[in-house]
Amino acid sequence: MHRSRVLLPLAALVLTACGSGGGESSTDCSLDGCTVTFPRGEGAAEVSVLGVQARLDGVGEGTADLTVAGQDVSLAVGTSTEVGGLTVGVDSVSDTEVVVRLAR
Repeated sequence: MHRSRVLLPLAALVLTACGSGGGESSTDCSLDGCTVTFPRGEGAAEVSVLGVQARLDGVGEGTADLTVAGQDVSLAVGTSTEVGGLTVGVDSVSDTEVVVRLAR
């Protein structure tokens, strides 16, 4: 089998696995997971990644309040937990954005 025949379906899977619900959040997906950058500001930012909805609900001192696959979680920077079959972790929280990593 040609290598390109294998890579094209994998590339299509990665591209369809991530999608932003709004114009402000951004996603960067690879074969092992997605990194989502949520903007901080008014209203909840939401994305659809790896077959689940993920939403930033709020930010505390070094923590992010998220809803992932319908479950509420509060995570400090550098920590992770399992939610809906995914490992969810908070990479960083700044004045302007929150970076969250979701992996299978």
